[in-house]
Amino acid sequence: MNIAKYASVFNIGLQNTFVYRWNYFLRALFGLIPLAGTVFLWSAVFKERGGGLHGYDYSSMIYYYLLTILVSNLVVPTEDEWQIAADIREGQINALLTKPMSYLAYRLSIFLSGRLVYSFVTLPPIAVIFVYFRDYIVLPTDPLIYVLTIVSILMAAFIQFFITYSLAMFAFWILEITTIVFIVYSFEYFLGGQMFPIDIMPSAVQAVMKWLPFYYELF
Repeated sequence: MNIAKYASVFNIGLQNTFVYRWNYFLRALFGLIPLAGTVFLWSAVFKERGGGLHGYDYSSMIYYYLLTILVSNLVVPTEDEWQIAADIREGQINALLTKPMSYLAYRLSIFLSGRLVYSFVTLPPIAVIFVYFRDYIVLPTDPLIYVLTIVSILMAAFIQFFITYSLAMFAFWILEITTIVFIVYSFEYFLGGQMFPIDIMPSAVQAVMKWLPFYYELF
């Protein structure tokens, strides 16, 4: 594999994505609004229960959602599935397949460039949120945890990319993949731990969820 040509694709992806940096910034900013609802919801839950919930207290639950927002912004693609589906539907993929280049590696290069720009643009508002909720944050003291965290985030990004790529492949058989994408992402939101921590669910349900890729994306 010639790395140089995919590096060129990566650079082009950076330039194209950076044009929409303010769009990404506003998307990330308004994407934080549900956090306010989450804070009020769990505040009411813990006040009603008067104690913890499956090993979580109010502080650890807020910390969990802060980390979920951070990881989600780092790994979740923006419009990759729609772009791949458009390539297939409009026949643009034919020109790419006839070139000495892997279409999978081509799309992966664009995905990584998009994640880099999106992370760069969205981290400032997320950092502000972390500072605001700093009383709920407990940073690990072991440096190895930070290394493993980076590795885990990279692996989660690859899982997310391959899910996105697989969904886009349905465009070979059906004209519009919107319904399939929204159905899968709805399951992903629920089964990936974005709605609530997975380990508060019954152990039998957790055992089933461990066989699904969503379990390893955010949780």
